[in-house]
Amino acid sequence: MPYVDALLCYPVKGCGATVLTESGIGPAGLCYDRSFMVVDADGVFRSQRGTPRLAVIRPEITDSGRKLRLRAPGHGSVAIAVRTDGDRRRVELFGTAYTGLDQGEEAARWLSEVVGAPSRLVRVPPDHDRRTSGHTPGTSGYADSCAVLVVSRASLADLGRRIAERGRTPVPADRFRPNIILGGDEAPYTEDAMRILAVGGAELGYAKPAIRCAVTTVDQATGAKAGPEPLATLARYRRTSAGGVAFGAKFAVLSPGAVAVGDEVAVGWGDSAEAPSAPRP
Repeated sequence: MPYVDALLCYPVKGCGATVLTESGIGPAGLCYDRSFMVVDADGVFRSQRGTPRLAVIRPEITDSGRKLRLRAPGHGSVAIAVRTDGDRRRVELFGTAYTGLDQGEEAARWLSEVVGAPSRLVRVPPDHDRRTSGHTPGTSGYADSCAVLVVSRASLADLGRRIAERGRTPVPADRFRPNIILGGDEAPYTEDAMRILAVGGAELGYAKPAIRCAVTTVDQATGAKAGPEPLATLARYRRTSAGGVAFGAKFAVLSPGAVAVGDEVAVGWGDSAEAPSAPRP
């Protein structure tokens, strides 16, 4: 039976991960996941696609979500009291307009210095209402799309082997920015055919394959682009009929609950027609 081998949360979209041993899962995913976002002067979201320096920023949520500290090498840190009301700002995510709660001048100055361009920090407002698409509809904060991204150790190992066979260095798991890494399954890519996941006290429903972008070519430790892997190798065997290359699967939350590293995962299986090379056990 698969189990939860790792849990990762990304409080600020595009910034570094917080490694967890346990977490609540709400309708929008792991607690605080992508609940903050860095935007430019026009309110358009920043991501590692165009601002790879975001990767070196390490967020830390404390005091039950009431405080946020951001750290970056060479820039020290900034600590803010999280604003859950007050100034609202129009923000844009993949061409769609949303609202963000502005987190103030101190955070804006610090972020602008770190990324080298005018930036502000916003938070998902309490009345945020975003619907996500796929086989299982759901909601999320400022994630690219669905609430939870799942990959398996077996898939990571298979990709690493294929990259090494081409004389290149395998990439670490953090390049894929997963929320849940599954262990305990020897066959790679079985996450493509997982349709229901009962994990801890939560239940997740399959939404869509995770189509990978240039963010996977960014070194998460240095914030520097370090391509062409893993995209070059994925393009050789993981192309989808709809275009792009798939690695991992996205899920919506059917039932909230608690999850912890080591939890066994009960799986409901289906077909994997959307994604290539997805053997069913």
